[in-house]
Amino acid sequence: MQRVLFICSQNRLRSPTAERVFSTWPGIEVKSAGLDALASVAVSAELLEWAQTVFVMEKSHRNKLSRKFRKHLKSQKVVCLNIPDEYEYMDEGLIRLFKALVPPHLPSR
Repeated sequence: MQRVLFICSQNRLRSPTAERVFSTWPGIEVKSAGLDALASVAVSAELLEWAQTVFVMEKSHRNKLSRKFRKHLKSQKVVCLNIPDEYEYMDEGLIRLFKALVPPHLPSR
């Protein structure tokens, strides 16, 4: 079972959408979190140590993650999806992007 963590800024729109979209994907466990102080679920050392694959939405998220949690990023694969913060929760366009960009990094169905 591959453990996947989706990260955005506030864990309110993009990463929770990804978590929901991939919650039934076979062979993975999914969680989501945000990097901002006011995130619904904040990124933590425990979450990062749990994850095997980490998806961030923007390059700035990857940079902030590296700065803040460098010692907790060991063997995790970190993938930047380059998805800007311009979508609502469960937006059809956002879901299409996730379904196009994420599966190549997941176990085959």
